[in-house]
Amino acid sequence: MAFVITDPCIGTKDSACVDVCPVDCIHPRKDEPEFAQTSMLFIHPDECIDCGACVPACPVAAIYDSPDSTPASQKALIEANSAFRAGDAGTLAQAEAIVKAHVSAHADLMGIAPAERAAAHAK
Repeated sequence: MAFVITDPCIGTKDSACVDVCPVDCIHPRKDEPEFAQTSMLFIHPDECIDCGACVPACPVAAIYDSPDSTPASQKALIEANSAFRAGDAGTLAQAEAIVKAHVSAHADLMGIAPAERAAAHAK
């Protein structure tokens, strides 16, 4: 089961997780053209080796260790993580559409600071 980046990353895109990832499965990196166009970072499940190095590196607690542990209110973002592929405009559009729908569905929580948003989803 791959790790999943969730909505505290939206608007944050802190790349500390990218820096510690031993297999380069978190995208887009700051040096990839899609970085400026995406709302958040994504972990592709086929590339992730489940090492967990990204979890403590994330300053906003946006990463869950599996789809099963991802809160129900964040489940749509599992698909965004698996859809996005660096260098593919179609998957960028698909992932961003999922993120935008998530933001619309949780507008009340999106006003909460990213570092506090994961806990707010659990309430």
